[in-house]
Amino acid sequence: MNSRERVKRAIRFQKPDRAPISHAVLPAAQLKYGKDLDEILTEFREDFGWDYTPDLPIEKWSAQYKQGLNCDDFGTVWRVEWAGICGIPVQWPIPDLDRYVEYLWPKDFMAGPPAGRHYSGHMCGYDDRWYARGGWIIYFEQLQQLRGMENLLMDIASESRPFLRLLDDMLAFNLRWIDRWLKFEYDGLHFGDDWGTQNRLLIRPETWRRLFKPRYAEMFGRVKAAGKDVWFHSDGFINDIFGDLIEIGADVINFQVAVVGHDWSARNVRGRVAVRTDIDRQNVLPFGSPAQVKEEVHRTFESCGTPDGGLIACGEVGPDVPLANIRAMYEAFRDYGKL
Repeated sequence: MNSRERVKRAIRFQKPDRAPISHAVLPAAQLKYGKDLDEILTEFREDFGWDYTPDLPIEKWSAQYKQGLNCDDFGTVWRVEWAGICGIPVQWPIPDLDRYVEYLWPKDFMAGPPAGRHYSGHMCGYDDRWYARGGWIIYFEQLQQLRGMENLLMDIASESRPFLRLLDDMLAFNLRWIDRWLKFEYDGLHFGDDWGTQNRLLIRPETWRRLFKPRYAEMFGRVKAAGKDVWFHSDGFINDIFGDLIEIGADVINFQVAVVGHDWSARNVRGRVAVRTDIDRQNVLPFGSPAQVKEEVHRTFESCGTPDGGLIACGEVGPDVPLANIRAMYEAFRDYGKL
């Protein structure tokens, strides 16, 4: 079967021939390893239509990855200490909600994929051999970047009228952005918001369900109505809202299995939703041996996959991961991904 059919079967638990592979390589790793990394990723091709090539020239990187202070399309200023690793916002365009009426949403943003957001899939010509995944649509994180994290958490606690207006305006903006993506021939769109700390959700689950779940449901619903798959990413301990994400239409969820828990995943995730895996990048990938990396891949696959599918094999490659461990991870994807 071709890659597109393989991914679709994996998502729908329809017995693909193997677990599809998805690359997740930080630009900093590309800079560090160059051709050595290129060789590994070319050997273990992914199933989403990308032959591994070096990323954009550094001068064309987005504000979040270019070293120094950079302003993005929304007016947020980023400080990037290490080129190729996402920086942190240090200035926000809406520091005072009382002056929110003065904020101008970016207009050129809707003309096409901007420098400030990630995307994957086919932008130039459609090839039905590959599964095309577009977007990197953020909501909670964009609010952080507009207001600043401390301000945003206070907004959530107060639920003021200006804040509720901002929530609705952000939703309307994202729906327009989603409509833009839906004009392309993608099979699925990818959403991403980090909701978890190391051991709990950033806010109370009941608050998340009241303020954010309906808005995610509307965004997901727009994608589902167009016949596309919904992919969702979140780092951290998101156990409390996992069922909610499935309920409102997430088809594939990418989460930190080692943080959520392998055993918890086996009981609560396996067979309910497809998983784009995250191989432990806090401990095993950077600090383990190649044998331990392979063991972690096997444990993750056992926790999240089924004999009928439900796995997209993925592990984030950062500059702290030794080349031997990168190769070991992909070899394990090949060896343990056969169904």
